[in-house]
Amino acid sequence: MRTNAHRPWPGLGSALFSALLIPMANAAPTLSTQIPFDVTATPPFTLTSLQRNFDDMSWQTFIALNWPALANGEPNTGVQIGQHDGATVWESWKESYQIFLPQGQTPAPWQAPASIPKVCEGLGGGRLLQQMGKVPDVLDEFIQPFQSGPLVDQSGVYTRNEIVVNKPMFDSIVNNGLYSIQGQQAFFAANPTNAVAFSCGNTDTSEVGSLMVKASWKVLDGNDRPGSFHTVAALVYTPGNSDPNKGPVVAESCKAEPVGLVGLHIVHKTSSAPQWIWSTFEHVNNVPEKTTPVSERTGPYLFYNASSQAEVNQPPPRPWNPQVKATPSQIVREEPLTDATKSLNSTYQTLLRTVNPDSVWANYQLISTQWPTLTGQPPCQISKTVPLGKPAPAFLANATLETYIQGTVPQASSSCIACHGNAATHVTESPRTSFADFTYLLERAQSTGATRSQP
Repeated sequence: MRTNAHRPWPGLGSALFSALLIPMANAAPTLSTQIPFDVTATPPFTLTSLQRNFDDMSWQTFIALNWPALANGEPNTGVQIGQHDGATVWESWKESYQIFLPQGQTPAPWQAPASIPKVCEGLGGGRLLQQMGKVPDVLDEFIQPFQSGPLVDQSGVYTRNEIVVNKPMFDSIVNNGLYSIQGQQAFFAANPTNAVAFSCGNTDTSEVGSLMVKASWKVLDGNDRPGSFHTVAALVYTPGNSDPNKGPVVAESCKAEPVGLVGLHIVHKTSSAPQWIWSTFEHVNNVPEKTTPVSERTGPYLFYNASSQAEVNQPPPRPWNPQVKATPSQIVREEPLTDATKSLNSTYQTLLRTVNPDSVWANYQLISTQWPTLTGQPPCQISKTVPLGKPAPAFLANATLETYIQGTVPQASSSCIACHGNAATHVTESPRTSFADFTYLLERAQSTGATRSQP
């Protein structure tokens, strides 16, 4: 019989459910291809120490996912991360447009190559990048969560986003029929409220749970130093739009461009965190902190200009057209990194530089990790009474992905778990009451009788 009991982590008011993790002594960080199965807690158990444990897990996951990959997507154990810049493990995963197909069709097998729009054919290989949001209509995806606006770099060019999932999450979607609206209806009708749709993994069997990665990329130009970024060749795609009621009238286009990674969300569902563990990283040169005096914001920054008089953290004026140069965004970080996070970043950046003094991965920093302070009983169980698990910290934002909703204002500032707790399975019914296991991806599903163009 399934229950909905929950309890705090050890040291927060109750003993730890022993199957969730094994307390261990502090150990020196290492560079490993192994994605952590779950957090490893180190005594004494306090909110501060557990935050450090989750932040350490974030860095270990970041390293494993950005390890150089073989052609099949597996980590290349014959090299170290940062020896050279190339394809990473997570970049072999499935993109959302490959999963949620027209008319709710079954996705192609995991190893099947990705399709690209006809307009991109003949431009060479590369990652297909289009501006992504949390709504299914690609014409409306020139937005971030809460429809707050695009991010524009100092050259007037829009950043591009993508969402990919690992094989356990892909298998959960396919095996549970979640790639169509009808499949979602059948799955959630047969399962209880707050049903877990995605694999949480299993530490005992060395099974990694479901993972999502959301990345933001900057088109590189003569103002950038490509060697300071993780860089890939990309097909920067803009869907056409002939309906002025849906935004600016633009022609479909595709251009081969080098792009640099500027932001990375890593979202990991584990036995102890069915609300997922939310880790967010950024390039160190993205933006200054709001608390840094203006006179000390020397940069150069990717999304801030010390000589600009523009108001900070305001979305660009409409219409939003990625084919036209826009006024650069003027962005600062609302919530500064904690001293503990800065110290941990320094530790891992130094470790990465032992492999290569010029390692591109040493140019990225953890912003923070959000995690549920209440653990499920049994493991991988979402409480009906406290479904969000009382996340800590209460707010978390990536300056490239939640640019205009940073801060600590309830219901207005970014909180990963709180926001995604509102995710529904589809948008065709009102009110939207179908719980979607903390991901908006399921809203991209189509009905088996619907038609919609896909790239």
